[in-house]
Amino acid sequence: MALTSADLGDGTYRNPVLDADWSDPDLACVGDDFYLTASSFGRVPGLPLLHSRDLVNWTLVGHALQLLEPARDFRKPRHDCGVWAPSLRHHDDRFWIFWGDPDHGIFQVNAPEIRGPWTRPHLVKEGKGLIDACPLWDEETGEAYLVHAWAKSRAGVKNRLTGHRMRPDGTGLLDEGKVIIDADRIPGWFTLEGPKAYRHDGWFWIFAPAGGVETGWQGAFRSRGFFGPYEERVVLEQGDTEVNGPHQGGWVRTGAGEDWFAHFQQRGPYGRVVHLQPMRWGDDSWPVLGDKGVPVAVHRKPRLPPQPPSAPATDDDFPGGRFGRQWQWTANPHDGWATQHSADGLRLSCVRTVDAHDLRRLPNVLTQRLPGTPATVEVELRLDSEEPGARAGLAVLGDAFSWIGLQREADGSVRLVHRFTESVAERERDAAHPREAPEGRARLWIESGAGARCRFSYDVGGGRQPSGQVFAATPWRWVGALLGLFALAPVGGGHAGAASFTQFRITSSFR
Repeated sequence: MALTSADLGDGTYRNPVLDADWSDPDLACVGDDFYLTASSFGRVPGLPLLHSRDLVNWTLVGHALQLLEPARDFRKPRHDCGVWAPSLRHHDDRFWIFWGDPDHGIFQVNAPEIRGPWTRPHLVKEGKGLIDACPLWDEETGEAYLVHAWAKSRAGVKNRLTGHRMRPDGTGLLDEGKVIIDADRIPGWFTLEGPKAYRHDGWFWIFAPAGGVETGWQGAFRSRGFFGPYEERVVLEQGDTEVNGPHQGGWVRTGAGEDWFAHFQQRGPYGRVVHLQPMRWGDDSWPVLGDKGVPVAVHRKPRLPPQPPSAPATDDDFPGGRFGRQWQWTANPHDGWATQHSADGLRLSCVRTVDAHDLRRLPNVLTQRLPGTPATVEVELRLDSEEPGARAGLAVLGDAFSWIGLQREADGSVRLVHRFTESVAERERDAAHPREAPEGRARLWIESGAGARCRFSYDVGGGRQPSGQVFAATPWRWVGALLGLFALAPVGGGHAGAASFTQFRITSSFR
């Protein structure tokens, strides 16, 4: 069966509601619609835009960022850089997204509708280590503010939040900034980051996580003034559940007056999956998340009109050579990588590169998220290149990677090849002995089981056959493992041909 939604069909849902790497989620409610964006790091297009009517069933409707800027810095993959922890807001009849790029500064884009057109990125604050930016427009006073965190790897400091007054049009800041929360002064707190700012019940609120992505907790801070002083409380932590590090996300209120909080859980090679927690305001006017401060596994759905089950798309027939919204390149794309045509199927040019030995260095890998549950991935491949050394395939891509596909040999034959590399290795090696593919075609499979342990198989005309040893998918530092399609060729002159991919499918394979 295809991948399913978190909607159990009986008025309840199970967590996670988005079981893949939709990292650092933030939410906005506009009328009867809910929208979500997430970190996209170095992949393009960036800033995914998801839509829901019930906070449980989600679809991917587009991206707000078509190219990473400055463009010269993203011509090659920078997997853990780029867009970190965006904030999504609706203000003055426009959608706004702010984010921090740890190497360049704080950017924003905005649009009249969620599907755009979105503006080009505007640099609000330049600097190293500026991350996790969030705007706040105070409707009572007309003042605008910005809060952000710090990345120690670039700035030399962390565990603090800096606040600014901001121009109401979001184009710049009005002061030098002030540390409004210094978590070094809070016993036991470390790695305070990911702030989301709100105005509620006469208080300025900042929801911010601490404790690290795998082991952390969600904090809430409140003050009568934006610049503090703030008092703090832990409002969500693992407790006796299996949900490690439940934190970093956004609060949203429905039209029915219910409060909900979406956050991530770090799950190794699967990245940061998204959970939905009920939220209420306690008798002491502090937020209470989940079940008295610990995550829920199954819960009543929000009191909203019933919706058909849905989940972000994964399958693709590539009509007219076009790929769906679920796909992202590993760097800013060039014209000619994918060719449109009149039939179905993805036609990727065999891009010449000096990095043919290492998929991690290639900008022309078309990727999508690895499902967080056991699944089978399959695709049909045809190699249309006469260039010796040209190859194409299906990959699991992370700090280590493995791929299976076809390669043109010097004698003109086409062989089925399966290769891998370890995290510390600089070149790939054979994972299985090459085999003849007499028609230049192959059906390829990756079965991802528990713990993202992947088994590869193929069919080149004699039936489905297993290939190689089990490969354990690995993430990059901040990004979960990815599924990828690619075509490449060694350095040389002239066009090197292409490869065609058809009938890409991902199906659940619970065992």
